Parts: sequence; C-alpha cells; structure tokens
Amino acid sequence: MRQSFLACVEESSDAPASVVHRLRALYRDHLLILAALDLAATVEDEPVLPFTVVAAHLADIADAALAAALRVAEKTVCGAGTPPRLAVIAMGKCGARELNYVSDVDVIFVGERADPVTIRVAGEMMRVASSAFFQVDAGLRPEGRSGELVRTVESHIAYYQRWAKTWEFQALLKARAAVGDPELGKRYLEALMPMVWTACERADFVVEVQAMRRRVEQLVPADIRGRELKLGSGGLRDVEFAAQLLQLVHGRSDESLHVASTVDALSALGEGGYIGREDAANMIASYEFLRLLEHRLQLQRLKRTHLLPPADDDEAVRWLARAAHIRPDGRHDAAGVLREELKHQNVRVSRLHAKLFYQPLLESIGPAGLEIAGRGMTSEAAERQLAALGYEGPQTALKHMAALVNLSGRRGRVQSVLLPRLLDWLSYAPDPDRGLLAYRRLSEALATQSWYLATLRDKPTVGKRLMHVLGTSAYVPDLLMRAPEVIQNYTDSPTGPKLLETEPAAVARALIASAGRYADPARAIAAARTLRRRELARIGSADLLGMLEVTDVCRALTSVWVAVLQSALDATIRANLPEDGHAPAAIAVIGMGRLGGAELGYGSDADVMFVCEPASGFSDAHAVKWSTSVAEQVRTQLGTPSVDPPLEVDANLRPEGRNGPLVRTLASYEAYYAQWAQPWEIQALLRAHSVAGDAELGRRFLLMADRTRYPLDGVSAEAVREIRRIKVRIESERLPRGADPNTHTKLGRGGLTDIEWTVQLLQLRHAHEVPALHNTSTLESLDAIAEAGLVPEDEVQLLRQAWLTATRARNALVLVRGKPTDQLPGPGRQLNAVAVAAGWRNDDGGEFLDNYLRVTRRAKAVVRKVFGS
Repeated sequence: MRQSFLACVEESSDAPASVVHRLRALYRDHLLILAALDLAATVEDEPVLPFTVVAAHLADIADAALAAALRVAEKTVCGAGTPPRLAVIAMGKCGARELNYVSDVDVIFVGERADPVTIRVAGEMMRVASSAFFQVDAGLRPEGRSGELVRTVESHIAYYQRWAKTWEFQALLKARAAVGDPELGKRYLEALMPMVWTACERADFVVEVQAMRRRVEQLVPADIRGRELKLGSGGLRDVEFAAQLLQLVHGRSDESLHVASTVDALSALGEGGYIGREDAANMIASYEFLRLLEHRLQLQRLKRTHLLPPADDDEAVRWLARAAHIRPDGRHDAAGVLREELKHQNVRVSRLHAKLFYQPLLESIGPAGLEIAGRGMTSEAAERQLAALGYEGPQTALKHMAALVNLSGRRGRVQSVLLPRLLDWLSYAPDPDRGLLAYRRLSEALATQSWYLATLRDKPTVGKRLMHVLGTSAYVPDLLMRAPEVIQNYTDSPTGPKLLETEPAAVARALIASAGRYADPARAIAAARTLRRRELARIGSADLLGMLEVTDVCRALTSVWVAVLQSALDATIRANLPEDGHAPAAIAVIGMGRLGGAELGYGSDADVMFVCEPASGFSDAHAVKWSTSVAEQVRTQLGTPSVDPPLEVDANLRPEGRNGPLVRTLASYEAYYAQWAQPWEIQALLRAHSVAGDAELGRRFLLMADRTRYPLDGVSAEAVREIRRIKVRIESERLPRGADPNTHTKLGRGGLTDIEWTVQLLQLRHAHEVPALHNTSTLESLDAIAEAGLVPEDEVQLLRQAWLTATRARNALVLVRGKPTDQLPGPGRQLNAVAVAAGWRNDDGGEFLDNYLRVTRRAKAVVRKVFGS
C-alpha cells in the first residue's frame, strides 16, 4: 500500500496541487474499500471484521499517506537535492495502530539536525497531509505548540529528562516510528522509552495523575455528557486511561506491558495478574463495542464525531443499530436493543474502571495471601499502584483494606464487593489515606447496623458522597461515628438532596423540646448535645458536598447554638427554682459578636452577656446572686469536656470585661453604659442581639443598647479615634507569634477582623443618619453602606467578597483539621483539602491561595481608605 502512494508521487510531474488532488483520491479509494468490507456484514452474509483489524488497517493507510506527504514535502523543499534525515513518530491512536476512520493524526518530528531546511520539510509535510488526507497535529511535541517543530534526539532526551510532565510520558506509550528515517526513529524510541517506565517514580507523578483524571471529567459539557462515547462516564477514555495508568505503574518491572494498543495492554494486564482475566476480557469487549459505534458514526458522513444521537431520535438510533449489526431480540426492536446495550456497556465500564484499579489489590490481601495462584499482584506492586492512585502511605492503606475484606462472614464479603468502587471514589478526594482510615473506623463502629452496608451497596450516590466527605474532612467523620443516621440522608428525594430537607428552625424546636423532658440539667444538656451532633453532621456534610452557601451555613450553626443555650438555660433555671417554684429573676442571654450577627462558624465560641431583672418581691442583689449562679452553671455544664465539638460560652464582652460582674440588672447596664462605656464596649454593642431566655427582657435590653450604640448625634470623634488606635494595637499585638499576616483568616490582611471593624466604624459614624445600619449582620450592613453611598459600590463588593472568602476559608479549616484554627496552611495536601472544603472549583490549593491573597489584598486597600491610613 505504501508503495502505491509513493508511486503516485514519483510518477507525477505536475504541480504540487495536482499531486495533492490525486493523493486525496487514492486515500479515499483505500478508505472506501475498507469501509465496504467493514460494512458488508450489514447487508450480506459476511463475517464481521474485528475492530482491531479495521483500526490497524486504518493506521496502515495513514502511514502510507504520511510517507507520500513526506516525499512531496522533500521534493518541494529540496528539489533534486538530498533531503534531510527526518523521522516521523506516530502518536496517539495512529501510533497504537487503533485509528478511527476520521481522526487527527498526532506526530512528533525527530531530525538529524533541527535546521531551517528540516523544519521546512516537516511543515510542508503537515500542510500536504492536512490538505490531502487528514489533519496532522504536532501538539504532543515538547513544549506543545510553543515548542520547536523539529528537535534532534539529543534535544528530546534533554527535554524529557528535565521538563516533561507525566502526561507527556503517558503519551509516549503510543509512540511508533511510522515513516521517514528508520534509524533515527529507532534511536528516538530506544532513548525515550526507558524514561516512560520510570515516570511513576517522579515526585509529582501522583499529583499530575489525579489532575489528569479530573480534567477528563471536566472536559464534557453536562448537556451532552450522556451521549459522549469518548469522554463521558463509562466511555472510551475511562478504559484507555485505566490501562495506561496501570502500564505506567507496573511496566517498570514487567516488559510484557510494553505494548501500545489499548486492547493489547488490557490483555497483558490480565495475563500478568494486575487485573482479573475476566475483567480484562469484559473491558476489551466493551471497548471494542464502543469503538465500533464510533466508527459507524464517523462513516455516516465521513466526519469526526464521538457523539451518539439523542435518545429520542428514533430514526438516528435505528440507523446506528443497523450499521452496528444489531438486530431485534424479540422484546425490543433494533433501536431498543442498542439503547439497552449502551446502558449495559456504560455501567459495565464504570464498574470495571474501579475494579481494574482495586480488585487485584483486594485479592492480594485476602485470605489466600499476597500471591494469588502464583500470578497475583505482589505486595510491592500493590503499594506502587496505591501510591499512583494518591495514597501517601500505601502500606498502611493495604492494612486498612485487609482489615475490611477479612472481616468474618457476610460483612467481609460485602466489603469486598463495595470496596473497588468506594476506593475509586475515595482516590478523587484530597486525602484518601485519612478517608480510608475514617471508613474503616466507621465500618467497625457500625458493624451491628445492617442498614449501613446495605445502603452503600444499593445507593451509589450515598457511597460517592460519603467517600468525598471522609477523604476531605476530619471534623464530620467524628460526628458521623456518633450520628450515623445522617449518612442515610446522603441520598436524594424527588425534591432534591435529603440533607437539605431539614429546616434549622425545626431542629432548634426539637432540640429544646428534647432537652425539656429532663429535670436534671446534665441529662437535658446531654440530650441537646445529641441533636446538636446530628445537626452539625448534617450541616458539615451538606457544606462539604457543595449544597449550602456559606451564609446558610453560618445561620444554621447559629440556630443550633442558640437552641443549645436556650435548652441549657431552661434546664438550669428549673434545677435552681426555690421550693415555691417562682424564679427570683428573669434572665435573658444577649448574643454578641458573630453569635449576635448570626454568623457563627464551625469553630466559633458563643460570645454572650447575661442580663436579669428581679421578680416581684426580690431585691436586685438577690436577683443578681441567683442569676449569676444560674449563668455560671450554664457555662460550666456546656463547657464540660466532651467528644463533641466544644461549647464554650464567652462573656468577656460584658462591661469591664473579665473584671466586671457576670450578670447585671437591666438598670445596672443602663447606668454603666450612660456613664462609663468605653469605645470598645460601644462597638461591641453593635452586634448585640437577644438570643435566649426571657424575650421581653431581651427586647428591652436592646432598646436600652440602641441609645448607646446608635446615639442621636452619632458617637464622638474621640471615640472613633480610639477605635482606630485599638485596631492598630490588635494588628500588632494579637496576631499569634509565627502567624503569616497574609493568610490568617481572622486577624490577617483583609481578613474577617478587617472587614468587620470597617463595617462597625461606618456604623458608629453614620448609624444615626442611616437607620438601615441598625443591623447586627455584616453583609446586610454592607448592603446598607452601599445603598447610602458611604463607600463606592465597587469597593463594598470588594469588602463583601473578602468577608465571604475568609469565612469560607475559616470554616473549611475546621472541617479539614477537625479543630478551630485561623491560619491557612502552606502548599500541600492539607491546603488542597481546604480548597475543596471551601468550595473551590478544583483541589488546586495553589490557585485557591492565589485567589485568597488577591481578594484580601484588594479589600485591605479599602479598609485603609476607610480608616484613613
């Protein structure tokens, strides 16, 4: 065949355009002859040509066409002179001899010299081939389209040794010297292929593999994902990527895996024990079926496509079924059989995609030991594979897997079935090592709960979401251990995610009612903790799964905190009532800080003040003494160490701070604020809101507070100056030693304190003129600031964006680390997890950090402007 193409070139003395025309006709002749043979079985009683035969013949046609294009280029550039030595390396499907009917042909050029003449020959060859046959793409060369079109062997070696990414070594799996100088092509392959088989030892191998897997998922628009043969879930790319990754991981020690085609690779992996033989055969069958459909779709109009017809286009589906030799089966017509077969193949590929990576690992640690029938995966191979899939401690991971699959009886068998899919999902999480440990602990804790494994088995959505949560967070898994029923809500109902069906207000009512059934405060608070634990697990799960906005998270966390406070106060008052059953005083709890603003995070304490009012017949002193005892008991009971997230009640924002009385009467507060209030105490009142206890007393306290925080003539200029001085002192003194001011979410540059103090300064200066600033919410106050024109709209948006960004980051830190912290970590796995938990579009912690720094830097400029510094 190659000779016929070359003869077409040599026998012609016409202009290049005429030669191109004749070559195009010759190429089409060969293509149509093959298509006729391939399609014969649809109309005649002829055997169906195997996909591998068709794809290999298409690659042979492509090779012949490339050889002809190269000869035309040599004649055009060099005339009668000696052409330069140039090898054309086929890549991709052409290199693997598994080509489509209509496809780009990927190439890399290797020259004896990378001089202008050689580069002109390569460029002309691409032009001729792209005009006569198919698009020739040299984008896989070093540095891609920005790189030199032609390099010497030595230049290629230098590049791959120093600069190449993992995907470039993956691409070399398909490299084949197709046309041109054979000795040069051989030298190229002999020099570079050994590097392919050591690529998995590179420091960034795992990170780049994970990025490649995610990139494939993100390439397909959601509206056509179900029709994509190549990049959709359960499609061709799933098969190819799995085979190539396993080749890279195990090819270093097993030369039988040094093959180019996907079918050959799957066969070799099965023979080598890296995947099950039956799984390999099934994956090959699915791959060949999907490739057959791809070929038929392309033959319809000789156009490049990987898109199945819409499911409701009966005529197009019937055409494809006939072209793919699919016949009615007695229950369905041909179109119906094709639809069912596509569903079956997609499900099978998705299931096998996970099994290919994990089933051999599970078999290697099963009761039969580390070698299965003498040909199984060794422990070293298992560790290499787990490392490539993102596990930093593969030995420990294997121990966890062994503990799960070797459980006695039915549980071990069910885990063996579940784990391949669960582990595959877990490998996409930021921290699969921690996720696997959490899954083991959860499975052991729920060993007696029959619904647990049944739910994971029967509801894939639950398993996928659970693995994401376990592999991202340290905070939520601990809650799920003691509130496992939340896992059952990881599924969806007809109206949406079940995690969102619970209203925070309903939870608060149930919590207060549950605690109210107990006379003993300790038991009442224990009941409140139980419902709080469940609600925190629900909120954290929904947050990690991207179902909640950060403002919804803050409101829900505030709601449950308020309910706990109310329950504790009610129970403590009941336990301290005199014999006559009449309380000596009414008590109200005033929320301050983020509690008052309904902006609590996962790690927030409850900032409060206690106010009391004597009941009829009781003196102020008696009322204060009794109320102080109640308040102290509430703080002590809630602050008792527990396995749950802490419940710290902080009353240090009261008048005189730690030195002032814990409880005052309303009249005492009013007298103090009228005569002694310091600027910081006035500022603190801006967030005061009645949250628990006697509602009427709380309302009257706020009316009193309004006269202090929103005076008719505004606060004094001296008070504003004092607030500025305090802020400067906080910035220099309160930032923890060693903290990075650029990435401290609370006290850092453009962080939460910066934004909140800026809003509060504007409230102090303008609330007497702008009633909308009589507001404890930072975001709502920012809206009022913009509406009143106190700060330009674009600058308000910068403040808003910074507050939301810092709040998300601070919440994500607690979710990831499992304890309160304000400092973003440096680059690495933990920062990647924080990025995911904060809702970043991917787990690239570097991008997340860059965005954080950019947003907070811009906000800081506005803060300085408002503060006049």
